[in-house]
Amino acid sequence: MTHYTSDFTLTPEETKQLVVQTLDSDKAEDIEVINLSSQSSIADYMIVASGRSTRQVVALAEKLKIRLGLEGIKDITIEGAGQGDWVILDAGDIIVHLFRPEVREYYGIEKMWSLTQPIEFHDGLNA
Repeated sequence: MTHYTSDFTLTPEETKQLVVQTLDSDKAEDIEVINLSSQSSIADYMIVASGRSTRQVVALAEKLKIRLGLEGIKDITIEGAGQGDWVILDAGDIIVHLFRPEVREYYGIEKMWSLTQPIEFHDGLNA
């Protein structure tokens, strides 16, 4: 289901790890990974994280797009950066939802997708 082309391709697992490490190093909070491979054809993983402010949410998305681009993932789309309350980054096999905490709590998107799959929680110590 890859939407990008490059001389080398990261596996969905490697891309997931890169996203989690990047978000963690940029101080994203409450990083959760949901395995979608058995539930949906839209992506292999959904990663949900929070930023403390609209500015941080947008910065997390922009830095993540740059980091993925450096790894050869080029056709990345970002939606919602104008508002900064909820930003979605589509990197093909990985979809990243970045929220301000109160917006994340309101929508509870990870609860919708994790009904049948366990969620990986990343606290920054083992990411």
